[in-house]
Parts: sequence; structure tokens; C-alpha cells
Amino acid sequence: MPLNMTKVAYGAQSLAEIHGWFDNRGPEARLTTRNLPRRHAEMIGGSLYWIFRHQLVARSEILGFEEAPDGRTVIVISSRLIEVHPRPRRAHQGWRYLEESEAPADLGEGESGEVLPPDLAGELSRLGLV
Repeated sequence: MPLNMTKVAYGAQSLAEIHGWFDNRGPEARLTTRNLPRRHAEMIGGSLYWIFRHQLVARSEILGFEEAPDGRTVIVISSRLIEVHPRPRRAHQGWRYLEESEAPADLGEGESGEVLPPDLAGELSRLGLV
């Protein structure tokens, strides 16, 4: 199974705004990061899961990695954003690995993934209810 990663949707004010980041981008989007992940070969075909308000809310397929002219690393992802069942996740800088067993399921057709307030999501997670 491919390895996934998480990244904070820094600056986003809503899930709709995150969707807007990918509008009119074509089939791919590019993100830069300082270093190439050590396990990058395992991540191709996996997903980058977006954290918004301390919850995993959506994912984009990881298509590959490239070296940028300045020596940084470019993460090539699909511009198709797939919403998932929200799952609590602490914010962090940069990105983190996410094993498949910890990844939330995609939302089905017609399902809604209501994003809970961060305090409530954290408390429900602590109690083992989500």
C-alpha cells in the first residue's frame, strides 16, 4: 500500500477556499518543500491529506516528486480534491507521514463531511468517539 502524507491547509478560511486553490490548475498542482521525503518512492500513488481546523478533510493523489531549480523539492499532486470523513489531527509545520491504516475514508456520493469546531473534535477524539 502507498504511504500518505499530511499537510496543513495554511491560510484557508473554509473548505470551499481549499477547493478554490485547485480550480483552473489543470490536472496537476505543485507544492514546494525544503527536503525530499526519505520514503518518497513509497508515496507515489498515495495521497496528501489536507488538515483544516485540526481535522483531515480532503486528499489529493501524490503523482510524483521533482527537484526545483533552487534545490528544493516539488511535490506533484492531482488537482482533483477528494473530500474525506473528517478525522481529528493536530496541526504541524511542513508535512508528516500518514499510514494507510490511519487515513480516513472518502466521502460517498451525497455524504457531507461537516467540520467540527477544533475543541469539540479534540474532545471527541480524546474520548474515543471519533
